[in-house]
Amino acid sequence: MSQTQRFQVTGMTCGHCEKAVIQAIQQVDADAQVRIDRAANLVEVQSAADAAALRAAIVEEGYETEILHG
Repeated sequence: MSQTQRFQVTGMTCGHCEKAVIQAIQQVDADAQVRIDRAANLVEVQSAADAAALRAAIVEEGYETEILHG
């Protein structure tokens, strides 16, 4: 069952950065729907994947990432 997960991601400065984050997330869950607000450093993911796995993929791409709760 998919759920919305939110991440604070720092270091995204351009469209290429956004694309890299989306691709990293979709390597974990190809069906994930991703919405990025670069100005707020916010990434929202609609996915059935574990938040820790999604965070790890973003971190591996080179971005500091925190899982936001609530």
